[in-house]
Formats: sequence, structure tokens, C-alpha cells
Amino acid sequence: MSGGSNTRWIGQSVKRLEDPPLVRGRGRFAGDIAFPHQLHMRIVRANHAHGKILAIDTSAARALPGVIAVWTAADIADVPPIDFREGRIPPLEPYRQPVLATGKVRYVGEPVAAVFADDPYVAEDAADLVALEIDELPILLAADAEPGEFSAGRSTEVSIIRQGYGDVDAVLRSAPIVVELELAIGRHSGVPLEGRGAIGRYDAARDILELHGAAKVPHRNRELLARMLKRAPSSIHVHESHVGGGFGIRGELYPEDVLVCVAAMRLNRPVKWIEDRREHLIAANHSRQQLHRLRAAVDGEGRILGIDDRYFHDQGAYVRTHAARVVHMTAGILPGPYRVPAYRAVGHFRLTNKTPAATYRAPGRYETTFVRERLVDAIATRLNIDANEVRRRNAITVDEMPYHRPLEALGEEIEYDSGDYVGLLDKLLVALEWDKRKAELARRRAAGEAVGAGFAMFVEKSGLGPADGVRIEVDSSGAVELITGGASLGQGFETVMAQVCAEILGVDYRRVRVTHGQTDRIAHGIGAHASRATVMTASATHNGAVKLRAKAIDAAAELMQAPADALDLIDGKVVRKDQPSGPSISLGELADHLAPTSNTLGDREPGLSAEGWFHVQHQVYPYGMHFAVAKVDRETGAASPKGWAARCWKSSRTMSAAIRWRPPLRITSCQRCARLPRSRSSCARSTPARSIRSASKGQGRAASPGWELRLRPPSTTPSACRVR
Repeated sequence: MSGGSNTRWIGQSVKRLEDPPLVRGRGRFAGDIAFPHQLHMRIVRANHAHGKILAIDTSAARALPGVIAVWTAADIADVPPIDFREGRIPPLEPYRQPVLATGKVRYVGEPVAAVFADDPYVAEDAADLVALEIDELPILLAADAEPGEFSAGRSTEVSIIRQGYGDVDAVLRSAPIVVELELAIGRHSGVPLEGRGAIGRYDAARDILELHGAAKVPHRNRELLARMLKRAPSSIHVHESHVGGGFGIRGELYPEDVLVCVAAMRLNRPVKWIEDRREHLIAANHSRQQLHRLRAAVDGEGRILGIDDRYFHDQGAYVRTHAARVVHMTAGILPGPYRVPAYRAVGHFRLTNKTPAATYRAPGRYETTFVRERLVDAIATRLNIDANEVRRRNAITVDEMPYHRPLEALGEEIEYDSGDYVGLLDKLLVALEWDKRKAELARRRAAGEAVGAGFAMFVEKSGLGPADGVRIEVDSSGAVELITGGASLGQGFETVMAQVCAEILGVDYRRVRVTHGQTDRIAHGIGAHASRATVMTASATHNGAVKLRAKAIDAAAELMQAPADALDLIDGKVVRKDQPSGPSISLGELADHLAPTSNTLGDREPGLSAEGWFHVQHQVYPYGMHFAVAKVDRETGAASPKGWAARCWKSSRTMSAAIRWRPPLRITSCQRCARLPRSRSSCARSTPARSIRSASKGQGRAASPGWELRLRPPSTTPSACRVR
């Protein structure tokens, strides 16, 4: 596809700009970053869930050749606990996590000491020599249990979140039917292919502190470090490298990130830390564990009259960078796409002796969608009506949009700007040929199979502001650089931003270099989270490209002695609209004419460059539906999903996605010995490779020897429910 004013890069399926270095083995992940004379850090972690620290003996570790330093909390007493991403929140400050455990340990895996050595293996050996003397204390594992003592005068109940409207008690008293549920969401965590990593480097000559290996929110982490270390933000440079998966838990500021920075300044050498998988599972953020005790008032036709939800949010041992964001959002968004005339949510934000929790993959939305849709199913079961009919009767209609709720999520009152929830349900049912599929499932159940189907409707959020900005520059070769504070976690960020920029400038998208996640290149950035990059960063890119295009045409109008409205920008050149093959001037030539020393600069600002900003007053609420078929083995009780489909639809400024039916796909054990694979060659009795054909695309490919691709239930902790 050639560039030009008629080019439409946006929405086109193009080769991703991110992929070439990755598929060629030239990626630069945290483990690939190294500096001369660097030290390696290993963390000594608590092996007790709760206890008083009586002594930490580091003498044997310090005596090991190659060990430079061993730190405990006493060695960094001036470093404060890790602060919150959004700034100070005084009521929550006593519950923040110290960089190294102080006085007590509160979860297995909590950092207690840090070892710094010339060699990573020496650092590992030295960490094993650190002896901890811990006086065990009672362990609290259930958020709904009686709260314990966090510290002197402070309970493990950090706060109670309350949101709601209407007289819920009166509605429950007068309702003909009350449905009660207790619903539990299991504890989850993200497990990216690449674990966390951090490399701190201090340039004393320039008084610049660098943190490499960052992800997700580099600018936010720079601000946090600046507050904690009492440094000017401009003196801290945070650099994003390639990222092997994020899932919401990568990129937050953790104790290890602070330690490598402090050590780099105090030890005058770069310091590198790479997480191993065991550390990741016990130290990186967990998420989602909640227990909901729910009552819903319902009329005889299944219409919801009111909801009363008392829930317990298991935060783990400390309140980390997200503060109370997830527990508060849970209360605000639980009603979802349905009319709820009276509503009350009371959330108990409690600490336990587990790994601290934060955000992971649609935090708050996952939990509330499960609770709300199980409620819909329970109402349908109680009244013996179809669950989708319950959805129809309760869904907010198109005529009611925009729909305001006196609830809050992420600091904003909730107002759905648009939505046709019933229309989406109808489209999904048609696409699934639901009547035919339902009859087939009934036939299978009659034949003895334990098989069933389920639906779930959800409302998302997107475009969380308030602002994002970019800078676009063109050099003398005509190459375009787009500099953004956004971040790339594998979601195609560079490609999308380049497509938007290229469409406005009339150039090939491959001529646009997207620079992201480098805090020394741009002052502000929102990173990549909360489903905001395409809305916020791409819109800022569009606005900046429009300004740069106007600047280029304005300069060309003078040089070509033609009115600006008679010119166009095609294939990287400014041409006359009525003579596109006639005289032209390229973007590179215009960049030369706009150089600070150019005789043709005139009164213009130097450089062929522009900034673009995008501001929003309110986030938006896209929505969708999921459908799945599952089967339970009557002999073993094993549940296995047999297919999945989804339909997502746009709200203002978001995109739509069509229905996708996904047939079974999984990796299971060896066909001959049933062993689970540790590597492709781990089984001596593996069968020869055979072609596996994708049921969705019909493309054959060779599988690993002895392994079969089939469907397998997820390995995460299952959600459970009980209907009373």
C-alpha cells in the first residue's frame, strides 16, 4: 500500500513494527541489559507468613569472597515505604510496604535482606547464608475472619468502602422474592514469560539515576522514585526495554526496583536484579480474591428491584501502589448493564498474611461480572425462566442512554454514554444459531452427557484520562519519529501509533519510528494500562500529526508560491492537488528549510515538529457478551470447556469486534506415558511428530513429538458459588 492523502492505514491489517527484532532474536529484555562493573542483587525472603524478626545474621554472607554488601532494613532506614501511584493517601500510609521488612514479616516471600555481589551465583550462595531468626505469630488467611492486629493500634481492616443509592432495606422487606448468594473469586496472578527485572545505574558526572527494565508506567514510577528518594524527577531516567508480557502486574514499583536504584547510588556501581520463577509466584502482585455475600430483591417476572452486596477484599499483607483502587471500583461498577433501582455495596478492605494484591487483567470488572452474572443465573433458576430473558428484562435500553448512576469508579461518577445491550444479545444469539445449538445440547444431556452452555454480559471501561501527549519530529531524510510516554507490552502499540501518524502525514507507516517508555525523551506519559492507549495516545498522535501536516503545507506554500489550500501531502511530498505528478517538495527538504540556521525559516518555530495533546472529561464504557460450552466428566469430575464465542461492541471512541468461535485447543500430557512435559525431549517414549490442523483456520503444522493439542480447563483457582 502506498502512502498518500487517500491512504487509509487505520484499520488495515499490516505487518507489525514490533516483531522483526523479536523474531530474529535481537530483542533487548531486562536480562539482556548489562553495564561494565555491574553488581548482582539477590533477595533474602521470609519463609514465614507472619512473625517477629528477632535477628538477621549476615556475617557468613558478608565473609563470602565476591560479596560487596548485605543490607537489612537498618542499612536503609532513610528510605520510606513504597508510596502510592496517585500520590499521598494519608489514611492508607501506615499500611504501605517497606522496601525491606522492618520489625515483622507479614507474608512468605517478603524481602528481608539484599545481597550484592560481583557474580550472580555468588550472590545466590550468599543469600542462602543469611540466617533469619523469626518468632512466629498467628496467621490470618481469610479476609472474612475476625480482623487481627497489623501494628500497634491498627487493625488489619484498612477501611470500609461504601457506595449506593436508594432505600435497600425497604426494598428487601417488601420484595416478593429475595435471592441470596455467597460467591467466592479465587486468588489469581499474572505469569508472564519474562519475570521482573531491574537494573539501576547512577551517572555521578551528570547526577542522573537510571532505572532500566521498566514497563507499563515508566513516568509514574519516575515520579514515585523521585518522591521516595527526594530527587528531582528530571534527574531520574526510567527506560522501558522489550517486555515479555505484563498482564497488569508487571511495571508497578516493587521493593526490588527501589533497592537497585539506592544501591547504584550508594555502591557507585550498576546493580542488576533478575527475578526467578519462584520469586515471581510469591512476590509479584496477586489479585482478585474476594468473597461476596449478596442479596437481591426481585419481582415475580425476574426484574431486579435492589441489590445488597457485602464483600471482603483480600488485599494480602500490605497496600501497594494501587491503594484501594480495586476494592473501590468493585463497589462502583457491580450493577453493570442492568437497571438496579436500589443498590448498596459495603466492601471490607482487609489485610491477610499473603502476597500483597493489586491489579491484574480487568481488575474489578472480572470480579463484578462474575458476581452479577451468577446472580442473573440464580434468578433465572429460582423463577424457572431463561437467563437471557432475565437479562432482557433488566438491561438498560438504548432510549435510556446516556445513563447516569450515582456511583463512582476511578474518581469519576459513572455515566454510560451509549449502548444497546439487548441488541448485542440478539446478534450473538443469531450468530450462534442458538435455537439449534440449544436443542443439540439438550439431546446430548438426554444421552447422558454432562454438558451445558453459559452466557455472560459485561460493561468495560476505556479512555481513562485526563490527558496524554506526544511529540512528532521529521528529520532531513524524511523519516518521522513519534515520541510518546505510552508503553508497549506486546499489544501492537508501535504499529497502531505509526498507522495513525502515517495516515495523517501521507507517508508509509514503516517510515514512522515510535519511541516510547523513555522518560528522558518526553516529560509526560500515561504508560499502558486501563484500556486507554488507543483512545488517549492515538488521539494525541492524530492531533499532533494534524498540526505537523499544517506546518509542512504552510512552509511549502511559501516555497512553492501556491495557496496552502491548493496543496496536498502525498507519499511524503507536498504537491499541488491539481498536479500531483508536477513540482513537489519532500518532508525531508522541508525539515532542512525549517532548521534553526536556515535562511528560509522566517518567523516560524524551528524544526518540522509538533506536539499533540488529547483531553477527555469522562471515560467511556464499551460492552460485550461471552458464550461458552463446557462438559463435566461424570467419573472424574473434571470440567473442560468445549468452545467459546464473544461479541464486543463499541462505546464512544472505542472499536468493535466481531464474534469469534474458538474450538478446543490445549497441550496435554504425553500420548503414551501421560507425563507432563518439562521439555520437548523429556519423554523417552514420545511418539513421532504429527500434523495438527487448526479447526478454525484449517492450516496444518507440525506439533512437538508426542504432544497433542486439545482443550484443557484453566489452571487458575476456580470461582465458587453457593445458592441459598
